[in-house]
Amino acid sequence: MSEYLLQMTGICKSFAGVHALDHVNFAIRPGKVMCLAGENGCGKSTLVKIISGVYTRDEGEVIFEGNKISKITPAEATRLGIQVIYQDLSIFPNLTVMENLAINSEITEGKKLVNRKRWEITAKEALSKIGYEIDLQAKMGELSVADKQLVAICRALLFNAKLIIMDEPTTALTKREVDALFKTVRQLKDTGIAIMFISHKTEEIFEISDDVCIMRNGKNVYAGPTASLTRQQFTFHMTGRELTDDHFVPKNISKEPVLKVENLCQKNKYHDVSFELRKGEILGVTGLLGSGRTELALSLFGLGKPDSGTITLNGQQVNITSPIQAQKLRIGYVPEDRLTEGLCLQQPIADNITLSSLKRLSGAFGFLKHQDILDDANIWKEKFSIATDDVRKFASTLSGGNQQKIVLSKWLSNDLDVLILNGPTVGVDVGAKQDIHSLIHELANEGLAVIIISDDLSEVVVNCSRVIVMRDGSIVGELTGSDIPEEDIIEIIR
Repeated sequence: MSEYLLQMTGICKSFAGVHALDHVNFAIRPGKVMCLAGENGCGKSTLVKIISGVYTRDEGEVIFEGNKISKITPAEATRLGIQVIYQDLSIFPNLTVMENLAINSEITEGKKLVNRKRWEITAKEALSKIGYEIDLQAKMGELSVADKQLVAICRALLFNAKLIIMDEPTTALTKREVDALFKTVRQLKDTGIAIMFISHKTEEIFEISDDVCIMRNGKNVYAGPTASLTRQQFTFHMTGRELTDDHFVPKNISKEPVLKVENLCQKNKYHDVSFELRKGEILGVTGLLGSGRTELALSLFGLGKPDSGTITLNGQQVNITSPIQAQKLRIGYVPEDRLTEGLCLQQPIADNITLSSLKRLSGAFGFLKHQDILDDANIWKEKFSIATDDVRKFASTLSGGNQQKIVLSKWLSNDLDVLILNGPTVGVDVGAKQDIHSLIHELANEGLAVIIISDDLSEVVVNCSRVIVMRDGSIVGELTGSDIPEEDIIEIIR
């Protein structure tokens, strides 16, 4: 009997003559966690879709539990015990936990009549597989991302899953929720289930995975035990280049603050928040979800009016009531969810880049020239190395890292004093992450005042010379220095 649950050899897949997968070899053992890693566009999604039967391979051999599989369809993948938990979790937010857990089984078994007692039995059976307790009548849309994730795992286990593929499962989770998820993953391992774990987060990969398969440009460049890799080797295989996490050291901080917040309060969001921000400085704001960090950022951008307190900008007290006013005051805001809040995905890259600069580009009589938009967008495309050959292509065609560069370009094409970055590298691969961090350092050294809001502590300590820690809506600590230990931040957060 083979030691592998799934073996794939020489897998090829092309789209319109372009190789998405070029003779990829992949294998995963039962009861093990295999991390599938690689920068956006490397072929990870295509490989997953071949495993789950969404795509048909052009070449190569697939062996599952020692048996050759000539063709995999979604139905055949489910029958074999292959389940994929996508980033959107594929849930019905308007239905209850019970209905979400039972509905797939009902459809698969061809049931035509609703039997709520049977649904309840199915749901309880699913939850019992990992010892998870939750109100069956709770609406899925009202649950936390972590609870939705666990419900999705329980649903997968109803189909006698032997291989569970988790696509970026920790993107929207807090550290505490990640720890709970990893505990569940280890439980699944102990029952012999294989886990394919797709992630951009290096620390998580080294914590949870037994083996790793790294892809680059449609090929797998490393496959083997995670323990055999150093973090530097992992990064090199991912990107094809040597990357270093250079701590930001401010070169020219202004004497007077550009932004001063005093005793700012918003009911049930945050209270008595005070801090100063100077030009040339990168200030970190961190804390668990619900700590008030995002709500504070939204207030500074005119999306959540404070109940009391003052905001002073360049020595003048201001009342920021809308994003338009914030922009006039030379404040920019990059949201955490770039897909729904930061981009118009089905619009050209050029239109996205110039969206906040239309007044500047329209001239004295308010008319826009299409060529001016293209020219301006191409300037920022070159400045930020956005990977596209044509800014007239839709933003949806780009990887996450390049999409984030578009959102940054949109604001930096204006003359800003303050830039607020909420989760600047969420869902971004390690190479693009380094590029974005380097860009932020450059902007700060040119005199921009930057606020980074993030629960990625490694991101905070590498980029910020001063860090504010929030908990339950209040500032509970502040750390300063060129080498702030993550452990000190964790101690304050807890």
